[in-house]
Amino acid sequence: MLGKGTQLAEATSRPKRHSAIEGALLGTAVGDSLGLPREGLSGRRAGRLFPGALRHRLVLGRGMISDDTEHTCFVAQALLASPTDPDAFGRSLGWRLRGWLLGLPAGIGFGTLRALFKLWLGFPPHRSGVFSAGNGPAMRAPILGACLGDTPLLREVVRVSTRVTHTDPKAEEGALAVALAAHHGETRGADLDAGAFLDLLRAELKGEELRAALDQIGEHLARGAEPSEFAEAIGQAKGISGYVNHTVPAVLFCWLRSPTDYRAALTELIELGGDADTTGAILGGVAGATVGSEGIPAEWIEGICEWPRTVPWLRRLGGRLYDTLEEGKSPGPLGLFWPGIPLRNLLFLSVVLTHGFRRLLPPY
Repeated sequence: MLGKGTQLAEATSRPKRHSAIEGALLGTAVGDSLGLPREGLSGRRAGRLFPGALRHRLVLGRGMISDDTEHTCFVAQALLASPTDPDAFGRSLGWRLRGWLLGLPAGIGFGTLRALFKLWLGFPPHRSGVFSAGNGPAMRAPILGACLGDTPLLREVVRVSTRVTHTDPKAEEGALAVALAAHHGETRGADLDAGAFLDLLRAELKGEELRAALDQIGEHLARGAEPSEFAEAIGQAKGISGYVNHTVPAVLFCWLRSPTDYRAALTELIELGGDADTTGAILGGVAGATVGSEGIPAEWIEGICEWPRTVPWLRRLGGRLYDTLEEGKSPGPLGLFWPGIPLRNLLFLSVVLTHGFRRLLPPY
């Protein structure tokens, strides 16, 4: 096993893009697992149940991933299967989502569930989506931005990834905003200009509601407002909802407020409450692409207890994406022990149910 000094030397010698892709994957998993225990709780109640600094709280001081990270892995694997053909990417993603349903995952959103049934009924991926503006496409988007950059291909792949499950244009625009944020963070890093990025999005996006939220982000950043003030301004004082035009503005505000401080950005967003695993996953992916895998707190990465999508497996997935996209290699998707998925999901369900019963007890 490599010592920590050797691991650090290897990490610092890797290309920046490799670190950004790996950071988007690991950052998504970290945000997902840290936010999961707080899902559906107001920030106030979560603070009483889980006092102190943000850390893993799901089971015995460890964390597990949910569908947010799983969908990110499906997108990454579909990119490995077809990195340049959006239609082939969509077919690969569709089959991975069909297989995911067979594994009996816990906590599928209603819109996504309907889309998966349509896939199994024979609808092609470009016709399987349902009219919904949920967070599914946005949670799949950070890895796309880190991998594909600000390109026409990115826009096509975001569209395909969105319409597999969601057809509302708001879902696609929200996903594109997240993907562009991941790319912008990856390429600008410490030189990130919040105003310039918001201007870029205003020129890109057409939805009036999201554009109005961008104006609010700029105004609140300019006067140094706290995240709680911004959440109240967009009507989300009791927690960020699963509606894309609530989630994406909250993610962008906390990220732009602390673009190079992964810990601060993620903590501030998750402590707002609401759909905390998904908001945490989206911001975690964007911030992870910005700071690279080395900028994510090590204890948060090491606190993830998962199988078969382990932390080492996620690192290998990031390395394979880099080799495919940057060096022109074509190794294909990364192997995974699929027979273990239903057993893992059964354990995950029992943990989540136990955690849910705990929420019925004080403190309130």
